Amino acid sequence: MMFHKGKRLLIAALALSFPLLAGSAAAQDKGLISIIVNDTSNPYWFTEGKVARETAEELGYEANVTSHNGDTNTESNQIDTAITNQAEAIILDPANADGSIGAVRKAVDAGIPVFIINAEINQQGLAEAQLVSNNAQGAALGAQQWAQYFDGDVKYVELFGAPSDNNAATRSNGYETVLSQYPNLTRVASEVANWDRTQGYNKMQSMLQANPDISGVISGNDEMALGAIAALKEAGRLDDVVVGGFDGSPDAVDAVKAGEMAYTVLQPVAIFSRRAVELADQHIQSGETGLDSEKQLFDCMLITEDNVDQYTSPFVLEQ
Repeated sequence: MMFHKGKRLLIAALALSFPLLAGSAAAQDKGLISIIVNDTSNPYWFTEGKVARETAEELGYEANVTSHNGDTNTESNQIDTAITNQAEAIILDPANADGSIGAVRKAVDAGIPVFIINAEINQQGLAEAQLVSNNAQGAALGAQQWAQYFDGDVKYVELFGAPSDNNAATRSNGYETVLSQYPNLTRVASEVANWDRTQGYNKMQSMLQANPDISGVISGNDEMALGAIAALKEAGRLDDVVVGGFDGSPDAVDAVKAGEMAYTVLQPVAIFSRRAVELADQHIQSGETGLDSEKQLFDCMLITEDNVDQYTSPFVLEQ
């Protein structure tokens, strides 16, 4: 964008004439980074936005965080606002793997680089980078841990995330790949609960009523798992049902400590949110990210009762 280039040239010229003053001004005037996440009422997405904003401010940018709550129209309007505000870069957790492509293209056409975090879009070559958890690796890690809790024939149910998010299918497929190797484990029901605790609670109530003899619940994220735990508690069944989660949220970690959740798979959201902003800064300054591929995978970690005390802050596990 010509305005952006002109602004940078002006700062550079000032730096040559008044190096000390201009250096201070540049540090305060690196522009805006717009951060768009899903739902800040969810601790995972709240941390995602918080870390990205703090990193941007540390690097000398103005930063704002907005949430689309999975709605592509809201997301599109937020992209429009970022364009109007002449953002230097956009950090985006997309609302929909296919439905967000148009919004990303709109930003790119306006000369604003986009850095995708957490959830992918189904098109390569638009975003400068897509930084996501290695969901297949994390799902396999969780499923292997979960399967170890059972002897004999077991019936279980699954809580599935939002179908518009590729992560939901990737995790479910990862679970199936591992659990299909255990002929004693039979999935008797699967329900979409859209990453939401209340929906997890309601869907768990329904599945429990239809399948009162289940012994396990495997969930696509912690919020749905925590909803299931509430329903199982209410039914007096939590002591004999094994629940597994995914995210590594503070509430899930507390549930692991309390013996209510068998484990959670920690996504390194704090790490890749910070990295996305650092890459954005590098691109703003040099025009390049230095990456050899657009998609960057970050391995997940398992939190169980054996290592839960190493969880030092939201979504961080010390090794």
